Amino acid sequence: MLTIQLFVLLVESYQSLEKNTQGQHDNFVSLAKWRILNRLHDRNETLYYRVLIDNIKNFAPIIYTPTVGLVCQNYSGLFRRPRGMYFSAKDKGEMMSMIYNWPAQEVDMIVLTDGSRILGLGDLGVQGIGIPIGKLDMYVAAAGINPQRILPVMLDVGTNNQKLLEDRLYLGLRQPRLEGEEYLSIVDEVMEAVHARWPKAIVQFEDFQMKWAFETLERYRRRFCMFNDDIQGTAGVALAGLLGTVRAQGRPLTDFANQKIVVVGAGSAGLGVLKMALQAVSRMAGPDADPHFFLLDKNGLITTERKDIDPAAAPFAKSQGEIEGLGLSEGACLIEVVKKVKPHVLLGLSGVGGVFNEEVLKAMRDSDSTKPAIFAMSNPTTNAECTAVEAFNHAGEDIVFASGSPFADVNLGNGKIGHVNQANNMYLFPGIGLGALLSGAHIITDGMLQAAAECLASYITDDEIQRGVLYPSIDSIRDITAEVGAAVLRTAVVEEVAEGRGDVGYRELSQMSKEEILQYVKDNMWYPVYSPLVHEK
Repeated sequence: MLTIQLFVLLVESYQSLEKNTQGQHDNFVSLAKWRILNRLHDRNETLYYRVLIDNIKNFAPIIYTPTVGLVCQNYSGLFRRPRGMYFSAKDKGEMMSMIYNWPAQEVDMIVLTDGSRILGLGDLGVQGIGIPIGKLDMYVAAAGINPQRILPVMLDVGTNNQKLLEDRLYLGLRQPRLEGEEYLSIVDEVMEAVHARWPKAIVQFEDFQMKWAFETLERYRRRFCMFNDDIQGTAGVALAGLLGTVRAQGRPLTDFANQKIVVVGAGSAGLGVLKMALQAVSRMAGPDADPHFFLLDKNGLITTERKDIDPAAAPFAKSQGEIEGLGLSEGACLIEVVKKVKPHVLLGLSGVGGVFNEEVLKAMRDSDSTKPAIFAMSNPTTNAECTAVEAFNHAGEDIVFASGSPFADVNLGNGKIGHVNQANNMYLFPGIGLGALLSGAHIITDGMLQAAAECLASYITDDEIQRGVLYPSIDSIRDITAEVGAAVLRTAVVEEVAEGRGDVGYRELSQMSKEEILQYVKDNMWYPVYSPLVHEK
């Protein structure tokens, strides 16, 4: 009876909210919806996840992108009760004992952030805890991870956001961020403590500023079962979309090696996309392949002549001969690059809203592709490089469009619809985590990540591809996650990094067929049902 009453209350609250907030700013309405769901989570976790799973398309934008960005910006004022674990710089030397004080005996999935680069919003300090909470809600809803075995983690090493330091409601340390070895020693201690108590737990790093994102990924990926979603998850989703774009152009997948791709944004996400794309090209065309990738940051096209190039960006810097051959100038701006290169794909991970302006989008009409692709992938919505309407209006109707945040499909007239693809990490990270967990992998390899991306790319039918659909409906997220998880698990077995889980060891996994592995994954996905109070004999 209580369950029915709570569900009715939720529906009534939502209906009342829609009715009473007409004319209000969208941010106000979104935060109000988040509060309703958050209160349900506090009162009845099982019902909360059932409601989320049954209404994932409507509620994912509230508990995840884009509303989670608003939640983080306002987290200190919204705070009612703690979720997850908070490790501060003041806890150095005590983190092992803190880990062993966590009440759950087993933890399967950990999402960890230091709050230094939340979405495209910058340093939000301890308020960034909203990201691990939202990501783990997606792990439960999409991947069927038991909510009693998840752990959001915040590393509070200070903040350089002066506005937060002066905010009397701010919940974190009021000091500048730690740097260098002092910072790394804190992360080291947390990772060692986590691994000591839960050696099989998967750790997902989330929203670290670029220098620490790459540093920590390389520091831990061969020692622990971990991955960085901003680098590797974003790259996988983007690669799936890029492969779908080749199909939409009516070309074989091997033609991906010939695609001209302009990437705007040389942060962790942009570099992650290029690195995975380079791996895909090398697999298709051999290690001597010469991909046509162009990388821009706020100072324009990155070239070998540029001083102080980030080491992670150096492999994608263009030589003087290359830019002269294309008629480009040193440090060419975006519009110059688009006009001269005539790219098949324009991909934005810049965090700069509106950087794909009318002039840039109109220049894409002269692309060397009959069906050019525009990926405006920055989050939240205000940071998107362009809107869907702008893309279809200025770049033309014959484009493929994808964005990081949700936009409505565009009515092009004459019965035509411009399809909007949400190139969101939610399509991949739950499956990566689930597959790694069920395989008992001791590390997450590049091969496992490639398998996840290719599985997502193959999920779409040829008919859908021709209509400009690159990603499946979010309504089928649990099916997608099961398929991706199975692909990751199979690759872990083939690459011999799987150790099995529970009674199902490596030997049993290696003897399963493709269909049996998929069923094994589905059978191990948690679903919200009430435990019986009395067990029948």
